[in-house]
Amino acid sequence: MRSIKENPIYVFVRKRHWKISKMLRNPLIQIYRFCILKILYPTVYKINAKKPLKEDKVVFVEIRISELSNSFSLIHKELTEGYKYDIHLHFLRVGFVSRREQIKLATKMVSDISDAKYVILNEGSGVIGSLPIRQDTIVLQTWHGCGAFKKFGMSTADLIFGDDRKNQEKYPVHKNYTYVTVSSPEVVWAYEDAMPSIKGKSIVKPVGVSRTDIFYDEEAKTKAYNRIYELVPEAKGKKIIMYAPTFRGRVVNAKTSHELDVAYMHKYLKDDYVVIYKHHPVVKKRPEIPENLEHFAYDLTDDISIEDLIMVSDICISDYSSLVFEYSLFERPMIFFAYDLDDYYDWRGFYYDYYEFAPGPIFSNTNDIVKYINGISKNFDKQKVIDFKNKFMSACDGHATERIMKMTFKEDLDRYRR
Repeated sequence: MRSIKENPIYVFVRKRHWKISKMLRNPLIQIYRFCILKILYPTVYKINAKKPLKEDKVVFVEIRISELSNSFSLIHKELTEGYKYDIHLHFLRVGFVSRREQIKLATKMVSDISDAKYVILNEGSGVIGSLPIRQDTIVLQTWHGCGAFKKFGMSTADLIFGDDRKNQEKYPVHKNYTYVTVSSPEVVWAYEDAMPSIKGKSIVKPVGVSRTDIFYDEEAKTKAYNRIYELVPEAKGKKIIMYAPTFRGRVVNAKTSHELDVAYMHKYLKDDYVVIYKHHPVVKKRPEIPENLEHFAYDLTDDISIEDLIMVSDICISDYSSLVFEYSLFERPMIFFAYDLDDYYDWRGFYYDYYEFAPGPIFSNTNDIVKYINGISKNFDKQKVIDFKNKFMSACDGHATERIMKMTFKEDLDRYRR
């Protein structure tokens, strides 16, 4: 029997409700958007772009977080340690500071990139999309995730999550890119679907994702294990379950999952496992772990990088997060806790059929998860994960950063080498 959420009438009413809601949005927001994206930022850029282009200037732009992210870290390290580039960093803090502060930070960034030869991003930006970027500036979009899982950009125009098509065309987020780096040839089509302004221009490059190179670094793996044992001494001699759900809702008011019954997991898994929570970085309010589970479950969202946790964990429990692509590089078990799949499908949607895509079992309750883990030696289908890795991560071989550097900076690498 179909659930109410699968009923076509329910789906139609739900989507129609959100479309009406979008239409009735405060017109002042539209005026604000027009003033900053069509007037303020382009004007600031044009004025400052009269200065000569600086051939050695590289600007990294972080859209949300307040530190250099893992999408940038290896490229930044290569540039600072091996070359004599003039490197600038900007942190726009979208969703974390007031609109006034955002405008201030973005205006400063726009002025700074106006004479830069290289601009490096890891996320879409309406600010960058609004600018008349000078022809000689190279804009590298490294993206923050691998593969193609949840829909984004223009792919969400007809879904609840996305802005409507008219607004996306008027205020483009994915525009002005010179290169977009992705994890395999398989997903090029999805990025072109999300970024129609670059479709057919050979801008999406399956050269690999820089952040994945660290997974081939044995010293980094050793440090990751040392770090986890320092934070969680109880993990020694046990297996580590990583629970890393993606956020729900919009980025500015992102929420996380509260559905995993960690007390039930403790009852049946405490002798052999510890559970490490790693929430999405845009989530501000997280569920508290009961005090009586303090030696079994830990929230290390702020204490350990997702790369370190991927390297040390024996099992991954996620839902709709793109981290499963990176995790597949280790060919370990993955469990998909998709208790709200119908809602999430209506909200944002996927590039691939979820049931065919997932390289592991899909569960909607903790009981089934525990049962699977208790029989994991016979339940785990490793070949399914290997096939998934080969399909979606074929360009992530430990040399992605090297290829990205050569593609982006070309002969300048010799010119500015230390």
